[in-house]
Amino acid sequence: MTEHIGFRTLDSAGIHLFTLAIFSILSQIKAEQEVENLSGLSTNPDKDIFVVRENGTTCLMAEFAVRFVVPYDVLALNGIDLITEQASLALPRGAEIEGKCGSTEAELSISWINDAYTFRIFFLKEVHNLSKGNDIWKINKVQLVYDTSETSHFINAYNPGKHTASSHRLSALVTPVGRSYECQAPQTLTLISSDHQKGVTVSMSDTQIQPFDIKSDFTFSEAYKCITDQREQLEETLPLILGIILALVIVITLSVYHIHLKMTAHQPQLPRDRSLYKNM
Repeated sequence: MTEHIGFRTLDSAGIHLFTLAIFSILSQIKAEQEVENLSGLSTNPDKDIFVVRENGTTCLMAEFAVRFVVPYDVLALNGIDLITEQASLALPRGAEIEGKCGSTEAELSISWINDAYTFRIFFLKEVHNLSKGNDIWKINKVQLVYDTSETSHFINAYNPGKHTASSHRLSALVTPVGRSYECQAPQTLTLISSDHQKGVTVSMSDTQIQPFDIKSDFTFSEAYKCITDQREQLEETLPLILGIILALVIVITLSVYHIHLKMTAHQPQLPRDRSLYKNM
């Protein structure tokens, strides 16, 4: 009797462990993330569109045009000295992407030319429990891995190989939680490379990004415009506003003058010559 009970106990434990294993596998499958490169939908040939989806819905979206300027060494004609050249490259449409979504951290990784280049953007959400209105998300790290042995951009590179350029203590694109960041104007970052601390320039333009709290699939939330765009928009609308104000001032002035003429037209005209007063 005791052995029978022990067998049933072991059998139940085995079933329980099997159930937990299946549940764990299903949870991993359910949380599996997929990525899509939708750059072909953009009317701007320099602009890329990347989407990361989780559980069948969008959790990260990024649209931007990105260019890089990467300095590298080449051997001088004398065969002794080194001179610095610059490779200029753009993020291509056919890039491969990977992404990670989380409640407070997210990541977008873009690779091209057989992983000769990998561009990574790391996002962070800062939640302040005491003041919900101050919750923000931002880019806290940008990284570019590049291979100077890739000869289509690096011509005759000296001592070619892979290098990593990274930002330091970055806090960029600070945006209120629940909104996307939008900026048409170019924005430039400088990354420090492992190749003798050279400065790699990253220029992003025509940008709209949202790594958290996307409410609708494939749709950005309300945009938070960068200061540069706000200033340019103000500069564009300011002449119109001033023109409207000037027109209103002219209309008001003419109206007052017209009313004044009407009021004075009904008043009797007094003769200027005092001798005429006797005949009145």
